[in-house]
Amino acid sequence: MNTEEKMKKAISALDSNLLTIRAGRANPAILNGIMVLYYNTPTPIQSLANITVPEARQLLIKPFDKSCLKDIERAINEANLGLTPINNGEIITLTVPELTQEKRKEYVKKAKALGEEAKIALRNIRQEANTSIKKLELPEDEEKEELEEVQDLINKYNTIVDEHLKVKENELMSI
Repeated sequence: MNTEEKMKKAISALDSNLLTIRAGRANPAILNGIMVLYYNTPTPIQSLANITVPEARQLLIKPFDKSCLKDIERAINEANLGLTPINNGEIITLTVPELTQEKRKEYVKKAKALGEEAKIALRNIRQEANTSIKKLELPEDEEKEELEEVQDLINKYNTIVDEHLKVKENELMSI
């Protein structure tokens, strides 16, 4: 896999991680990563139920098999999302509360931490690419050119990370 493909994957990983940070609006992505113990097998919640957004701040979870309602409810509680599931025997309703200013700032910090992780991943990819370029034993001017190309790539992708963080921060801080 080439360097730019790896960097694109780092950006897509950042995007999927940023989706899990809720911004005061209901988004089914906040349930990503929640595993439900279904017949003693950890199963993603999306595999067990339809998740819909009937209103801006509400999620409805309608399981395919009603016998797993309690398991889904337990998994949501254990995920510690700050959401209280309401089980009516047919569906589970999650109401996303308005975010306080303090909570918004906390989520911005979390987003920035995810951005820093993405930048670390990009630096590791750059280091790997630089090492493989040096192993090729190219003439000095060609090696320098290749290393500069890698540096240009990392600058480009660091800018993309910053742009994605700015968009998420604006989304979090807008009321």
